[in-house]
Amino acid sequence: MNYELIDSHAHLDGEEFRDDLQAVVQRAKNAGVAKVFVPAIDLKSVEAVLTLCRQYPGYAYPMVGLHPEEVRADWREVLEVMRSRYLPTLSGRAGDECPIAIGEVGLDYYWSREFEKEQLEAFEEQVRWSIETRLPLMIHCRKAQNEMVHLLKKYQDDLPGGVFHCFTGNEKEAEELLQFDRFVLGIGGVLTFKKSHLPEVLPKVVPLSRIVLETDSPYMAPVPHRGKRNESAFVVEVAHKLAESYGVSIDTVAQETTMNALRVFGL
Repeated sequence: MNYELIDSHAHLDGEEFRDDLQAVVQRAKNAGVAKVFVPAIDLKSVEAVLTLCRQYPGYAYPMVGLHPEEVRADWREVLEVMRSRYLPTLSGRAGDECPIAIGEVGLDYYWSREFEKEQLEAFEEQVRWSIETRLPLMIHCRKAQNEMVHLLKKYQDDLPGGVFHCFTGNEKEAEELLQFDRFVLGIGGVLTFKKSHLPEVLPKVVPLSRIVLETDSPYMAPVPHRGKRNESAFVVEVAHKLAESYGVSIDTVAQETTMNALRVFGL
């Protein structure tokens, strides 16, 4: 095994890994995963993410952001605390503890539109953070692509880039996202699912230079681990399926996606 992979999105700070985190990280290293990027979802998780990344300097890298499903009526206060507590560190970009991205942020109207307006406003505020700090965005979007694209177009020339996390769309949706030329698509376990159309969609419209690998651990484990807790080591299954879909070697996939991740996140 000569390749190195990057898991660009893993919630290793979650309760699901509390009892065996060290073993999970070791399995990832053994599988060829050279770095893992860990997004926050709310104020509480920022501290958990930073603590985890202190344990694995140079391996686990933190992000700071408010996930759309965590947006409530008090979103302004939450973001103000995040900003005042972590944004000075953000702009420093020095040391292992400095977040490498604003994330996980975005829009999610899958379950409810109760906080639709608040989600839009909170997302826009964090997009402005990205522009100010030149940190990329880790964007979660579910049942809201039109709204997300409309908002991002307002800032298109100024955006430093980022990842459209967990892409599962069609050719038209992929092309719409690729118009943001400093962004890449995050591809995870869904690629390996039996009914997934991604193995056909991606090679048609998405060059490998616009893809990063991810697991979204502990969620959405790839085949043959589907239904189990996902973990960073399983990103290898995604890489193998991507190689098969594009008709290239896993070494090529590893080289391209790792280079993409390092470029987008400025590492």
